[in-house]
Amino acid sequence: MGAPGGQAGQAGGLAGFLPIIILFAIFYFLLIRPQQKKAKEHKAMLDNLKRGNRVVTSGGIFGTIVSLDDTTVGLEIAEKVKIKVARGNIGGLITDNGIQAKPKEKN
Repeated sequence: MGAPGGQAGQAGGLAGFLPIIILFAIFYFLLIRPQQKKAKEHKAMLDNLKRGNRVVTSGGIFGTIVSLDDTTVGLEIAEKVKIKVARGNIGGLITDNGIQAKPKEKN
């Protein structure tokens, strides 16, 4: 008599996890995946920096790149005023059209 009740309990347990699985799928497609895509684009932009690029930091400082290192970027923010910032704090490139937060897509 105990066996049939145990089988029904297993099917009910799987149905109980179904809403959790659906919620995880929704979170993945609405939150996790777009954030990973944005991080990948930001990393690609950081990898493509070169001397002479005009950039803006995440703190809002505008400058021109005068030196590059693996972890730091030397910025000239005014004539003869240079600062070093962490490479990860570069928020975006400045183009003629404004601030470009992500690299241009190649068609």
